[in-house]
Amino acid sequence: VQLVESGGGLVQAGGSLRLSCTASGRTSSSYTMGWFRQAPGKEREFVAVIRWSSGYIYYADSVKGRFTLSRDKAKNTVSLEMNSLKPEDTAVYYCAGANGVILSSIRIVHQYDSWGQGTQVTVSS
Repeated sequence: VQLVESGGGLVQAGGSLRLSCTASGRTSSSYTMGWFRQAPGKEREFVAVIRWSSGYIYYADSVKGRFTLSRDKAKNTVSLEMNSLKPEDTAVYYCAGANGVILSSIRIVHQYDSWGQGTQVTVSS
């Protein structure tokens, strides 16, 4: 599965940005897809993902209430609407996907085997 991202950029604190990711290739009904991020000098961390079959969405506590993940099933696309952005949201954001990710592992980076190229999000204070 190939993941292609778009969006990102530079915004002031309190502003908004939207990221999108489109999957091409073979995905199954058990596919999980979403976003991770990596700030300079830090490990890659979970942001939000969606279970493709059920539509259940999981968020990191740090973004809950500010970020909204949505999907367009017909286009195999997920979008991340990021509001009330903070300087600490600055990172490279990666789209990720995998088949058969169990719930207890849904926030673990290494459970995902498809990754986008990454897109920079910079929030200035």
